[in-house]
Amino acid sequence: QSCGTRSTGESDDKEYVGFATLPNQVHRKSVKKGFDFTLMVAGESGLGKSTLVNSLFLTDMYRDRKLLNAEERITQTVEITKHVVDIEEKGVKLRLTIVDTPGFGDAVNNTECWKPVADYIDQQFEQYFRDESGLNRKNIQDNRVHCCIYFISPFGHGLRPLDVEFMRALHQRVNIVPVLAKADTLTPAEVERMKNKIREEIDHYGIRIYQFPECDSDEDEEFKLQDQALKESIPFAVIGSNTVVEAKGRRVRGRLYPWGIVEGNAGLPLWGQGHGWDRLWALTPRPPQWRTRPTATS
Repeated sequence: QSCGTRSTGESDDKEYVGFATLPNQVHRKSVKKGFDFTLMVAGESGLGKSTLVNSLFLTDMYRDRKLLNAEERITQTVEITKHVVDIEEKGVKLRLTIVDTPGFGDAVNNTECWKPVADYIDQQFEQYFRDESGLNRKNIQDNRVHCCIYFISPFGHGLRPLDVEFMRALHQRVNIVPVLAKADTLTPAEVERMKNKIREEIDHYGIRIYQFPECDSDEDEEFKLQDQALKESIPFAVIGSNTVVEAKGRRVRGRLYPWGIVEGNAGLPLWGQGHGWDRLWALTPRPPQWRTRPTATS
């Protein structure tokens, strides 16, 4: 038998093989099935996690949440809660799961309070691995955590010990995207100083946060500039709001102050306009250490 390469063209219809339609077939199959995306939000209470999630997805995902008083927060242990919502955009279906971590960082003693979060992430990988290795793989439900948005308090001088411990414990398990919460409480100069300090400490402690991929060399200059601005914005400064206010003749989600209006997500360059989120949807879960270790041989 001989093996060779044969090119097919429009002028040679008789030799048309059909593999050129493979991308369209894969696209139709994927769109019909829909996609799963699991987003984890972590950080201490009061940093606006729920508000940001609601403002990003224009919905109230926490309407049934019970608010705890100060005494109950002190004794509360870290819990894992899930909120699932189905989203459809231009015919593409997305099953979005928001994983919240109430109780994280609220206790007097926060030693190893990140362990329930790490255990949950590992359990989802283990479950997916078992389902993937089983006989019936057609209807596997993917609950692996694709991305973790970690909220950093603006009321400090950089990362706290708890922030460092959490990110160092989870950076090999999940894609971490750090954000500077409640950015409207800081001036632009303070935001920039805080970002620089956080970046320095992330490098100092060897924390591997999610790095946006390099854009292709054939992309236009405008996209390359947007891509560079996105990377330089890490950690993102975020502003969330569930209130609709009127600004310059248009209604927007924002915060009303005596000196003016701050639009929600205004502190997050390029994020709310699709240049940031479209990168996140393409994230794949990061395999934990137990999955990447070589198997021992006897």
